[in-house]
Parts: sequence; structure tokens; C-alpha cells
Amino acid sequence: MIFDVWKDIQNKKLTPVYLLLGEEAFLMQETLRYIVQASLLEEEKDFNLSMYDMEDTAIETAIEDAETLPFMGERRVVVIKNPVFLTSEKKKEKVEHGIEKLEQYLHSPAPYTVVVFVAPYEKLDERKKITKLLKKQATVLEMKSLSDADTIKWMVNVARETQVELEGDAVNQLLLLTAGDLMVIHQELQKLSTYVGEGGIVTVDTVNLLVARTLEQNIFDLIDHVIHKRSKHALQIFYDLLKNNEEPIKILSLLVNQFRLILQVKELSTVGYGQQQIATTVKVHPFRVKLALQQAKLFQTEELAKILMELAEADYEMKTGKKDKQLLIELFLLKLFNEK
Repeated sequence: MIFDVWKDIQNKKLTPVYLLLGEEAFLMQETLRYIVQASLLEEEKDFNLSMYDMEDTAIETAIEDAETLPFMGERRVVVIKNPVFLTSEKKKEKVEHGIEKLEQYLHSPAPYTVVVFVAPYEKLDERKKITKLLKKQATVLEMKSLSDADTIKWMVNVARETQVELEGDAVNQLLLLTAGDLMVIHQELQKLSTYVGEGGIVTVDTVNLLVARTLEQNIFDLIDHVIHKRSKHALQIFYDLLKNNEEPIKILSLLVNQFRLILQVKELSTVGYGQQQIATTVKVHPFRVKLALQQAKLFQTEELAKILMELAEADYEMKTGKKDKQLLIELFLLKLFNEK
């Protein structure tokens, strides 16, 4: 588990080479922060922390740095970003990389340097010799979306670090309003902690007061009101979005995304996929899958397919200017009210 690795890093149980692999940007950012924090004192960072982007710099330069003794400190940290040579991407690279130099280093890494490969990719090219060698020699940490349980555990820990308490209902509401986005949750927790102060308690009322609903969450609520025939509430959300200068075409796009997600999770759950499996397959946070599963129960597959066809028609009419943009969405919502 990523939390166990963080604990080891904080206890200065470091390894010479790390490979951070995956598309969960916040976990990537936090893991890198912990590694740097455990390796270097604040005053050492100017001398002993280096970052190289492999889209602009040859790997040999980074390796030469890794082999250089630290200056006025015990360790050096070399961060190697975007190692595209580990993937199967065919795009033309600006620089040529001397992979042999990297291979030599991996066989015998410098004991005084921590090298961190930051690979923001879904997967690497496992056929490549260098990929196999790196995965064998490095501590590989996969940056995947956390499960609901792990997200909640992490939220409680973050709150504890700032010496505040999170009520159970507040945790659930914060998850709901942020759609499980770790970066947003972290920012909101900092704000909530500052508001209640050290030793304070974050309640569901505090969350509702301070945490803004995302556009995606408003769309989810809008659809939920439609499903439960709360037409007044649904239209109110729509008109509020327009008042906040949200473009009808963007609202329509998010309606398409949400209904497509509902259809996907319905079909995948029907063939036996669990929440985490669905999240991995459709590449969204497990919490969004959980919410979509709740809504999917209230639709037949044929209904969802029909709704997506109607949204596609509305999108065409909106982009070709055949009907007023606001009117198109109003007509779509009214039709849904009558059908549900």
C-alpha cells in the first residue's frame, strides 16, 4: 500500500532508485515530496536536488549528476521526469538518450544518491530491455486511484496531521462534493482545518459552508433530481449554472459524460465487474463509479442508449445553430421529467 511506503520513506528507509508510475498526479506529487523531505534538509535542496525533463535533456546528463558526490550533505536527489524512452510512444524526440549509460548505472547505483523516475503513464513498454531492468532494480510504486476506504483513511490522516477531527458525515460530504479528486480534497482540507482551528471539529455543515460544488457535482445532482422527478430543483441548478456563466455547450458535454458513465458502469456491473474494476476500466475515480452505480439502478440499458442518442442530436443542433442552446437543454430535461 502507498501509505506503508510513505511511512517507510518518512522513517528514512530509502532505496537508491524509485520508479513512480501512473496517472494519479496527486499521489505522484506527494510521494516525490516525501522522498525529497526524507533525503534532504531544507538548506541542502539548492545544492543537492536536481530535476531533469527527458523531453529536453539527455539521460546521460542526469546520470552524471547522480554519480556526483553531494555537496555539504549526505545525499543527492535526482528526479528524472517524463522518461518517454520507457514507453512505446513513437513521437519524435528532441534529444537522443544514451540508454547504455542508464543501464550501467542501474547495475551499480551510487549509494549516496536517490534517483526518482517520474513516469506519468498508464503503462510502460515491457518489451524493452531498459524497462525490464529498471523495474527489476528500482522500487516500483504504482500511482493508481485510491479505493473509497483508502481515500477516507488518507483524509482522516491529513486532518489528524493538522490536529483537527473529521466527522463521519463530513467525510462523506467532502467526498461527494469533490468527486473523490485527491488534489481538490487536500486543498479543501487545508481550508477547513484553518477555519475550525487546531483541536476543532469539521462537521457536515462546515463542509457545506466552505466547499464549493464542482461543475461535475452540479451535473450529478441535476440528473439525480431529474430521476426523482424533482423538476424544480433540477431546473434551478441549470439556471444557476447559466447565471455563473457556464456555457450550455459545456453543460451538455458533461450531461453526455455522466450518462455515458452510467451506461458503462451498468453494463460492466451486469457482467460481474466490481466497483474498483469498473473504475480501472473506465479510468475514473472509484467514488464516481459508486455514485454512477446508484443512478444506473434507476435506468434500463435501452433507456440510457436512447438518452445518449437524444443528447447527440441536441449537440448537433446546438453546434449547427438550429435551435437556441438554452432551449435545447430545457427541452431535453423536460422530456426526461416526463419519461422518468
